[in-house]
Amino acid sequence: MTSTLPDAPRRWTQAPGPRFAAKTALDALCWVLAIVVAQLVRFELEYERVALVGTVLLCVIAVVAQLVVAYLWSYYHGLHSFGSFYEAKQLIVVALIVTAILIAVNAVFGVAWGVPRSTTVIAFPFAIVFMGITRYVKRLFVDSRSRPIEAQRVLVYGAGALGMSIIPRLMRDPQSPYLPVGVIDDDPSKRNFRIASVAVVGTGADLVAAVKRTGAQALIISIADVDNDFIRQVSERADEAKLRVLVVPPIDTMLAPGTGESAPSLRDLNVEDFIGRNTVDLQVESIAGYLTGKRVLVTGAGGSIGSEIARQVNQFGPAELVLLDRDETGLHTTQLSISGHGLLDTKEVVLADIRDLPSLMQIFEDRRPDVVFHAAALKHAPMLEQYPDEAWKNNVLGTLNVLNAARAVGVGTFVNISTDKAANPTTVLGYSKRIAEKLTAWMSAQETDARYLSVRFGNVIGSRGSAIPAFTAQIEAGGPVTVTHPDVTRFFMTIPEASKLVIQAGAIGDPGEVLILDMGRPVRILDVAKRMIAASGKDVEIVYTGLRHGEKLHEVLIDTDEIADRSKHPKVSHTRIQPLDPALLDIAVWRETIADEGAGTHHLVQ
Repeated sequence: MTSTLPDAPRRWTQAPGPRFAAKTALDALCWVLAIVVAQLVRFELEYERVALVGTVLLCVIAVVAQLVVAYLWSYYHGLHSFGSFYEAKQLIVVALIVTAILIAVNAVFGVAWGVPRSTTVIAFPFAIVFMGITRYVKRLFVDSRSRPIEAQRVLVYGAGALGMSIIPRLMRDPQSPYLPVGVIDDDPSKRNFRIASVAVVGTGADLVAAVKRTGAQALIISIADVDNDFIRQVSERADEAKLRVLVVPPIDTMLAPGTGESAPSLRDLNVEDFIGRNTVDLQVESIAGYLTGKRVLVTGAGGSIGSEIARQVNQFGPAELVLLDRDETGLHTTQLSISGHGLLDTKEVVLADIRDLPSLMQIFEDRRPDVVFHAAALKHAPMLEQYPDEAWKNNVLGTLNVLNAARAVGVGTFVNISTDKAANPTTVLGYSKRIAEKLTAWMSAQETDARYLSVRFGNVIGSRGSAIPAFTAQIEAGGPVTVTHPDVTRFFMTIPEASKLVIQAGAIGDPGEVLILDMGRPVRILDVAKRMIAASGKDVEIVYTGLRHGEKLHEVLIDTDEIADRSKHPKVSHTRIQPLDPALLDIAVWRETIADEGAGTHHLVQ
């Protein structure tokens, strides 16, 4: 018969070991010393007045009481790190109980034994001090033995909570590849501050001097939610000091199960850190209100943006998530990332082309989505300059088809994914996306019980068509890296951030609005190329190819005739755009507008 009794307490099942014996012996010695010193203090160092037998008896009782109380309290069973603050609190509790026992015993037998009653009270602080000293000395010894031996000397930038977490972990791991030798912090009040014996050696401005002083070979940035401007500044100073730059993982990664007390996984600075943005603070309640339990359809779900939107929507528990794309390989990848399989035999994946209105109508009628994220688009600007009619068919008429299908089944929220090139458009891509925004605004005016809106943002790091993958491929091939112009700038954000803000915009946007995501400061493409080449360690040439037809030197997010308001979310601006009646769409007018070489004077794009 299997026993149903609960497991016995650890203190009764664990056999005493060498550490148990060492701790008890040290604490016993501390109590003996404490009582002897207390006697000498009580008799003002006149040791001949000390009652030897009574003192020995009191020491024996103290040792037995310490052993019994500590054992029953599980004090010697490793519940806390040795020499830690938490062990110190438990030590004081155990010592107080032992002192109470000694006071009771001395009250009964003290006179007979010749031991003053005040001895036990005086002995208490001495016992605490002696036991504390033994633990401190042992901790110093253990820490000296556990320090990494053949490790790279590093400076840690940031003496805040993250720095105070990572430095002790690096110092206590003998296998750590990094040994902190100094801390950098810009707070003047932390001058001469120490973390695990590692001192603050200066501010960011003192980085070069700190390297000479400490012999550091790398710099660890240990500041949570640091922005890209700070990363760039620190990176430039580190380059001057010839330091390798490392960053710590997010705090939730460091605290994940299984990480234990070992050194955290640090990684080299990458281009996402260099030009990326801060973590997005989502208003989860508002998002859940329009996604949880709803049927959601994502067009372009096989693309970089559409797939990430789908993955994030899935976290909010929609009743159904429909992935629509004409790229079966892209659908396979997205399904694999969401469902854990890429069988392509379930209803969640839909192979269709947004140019095919009858098919779209049938799909929308069958699935009847409540929310639509329209991410399907052609977006390679140079290609569309060669084939402008394809932009018309896909980005203009395709968007109109999705809008009409959504209207036919009463979609409640429709989010059109746009681009910064739609502001003051000068390219075919910009013109087509501008018209898509205007069509979305027109549909919003027709469907007063629904919310149809557009979201506009710039380049997304790692998305198809962005400069980053192109630079990576060119560097791997040995160069050259091609940059259009030494002064050209672009806005950048990561795919997860862009997708989160798109979803957030769907919760806070009003009907007919164009919501513009905060992209931070524009980044010089040349700087990105140089950073990526430096990180690769290769000697790669940079070649300037010149701006292409219609390409801007500096992109903008807001059109010259638009007024933006940022009142609902710190990273989202709201503006309005003139609606365009689909009845006015005419491919002849489109071709005339494109042939006008960027004048943009026609009503289709005004």
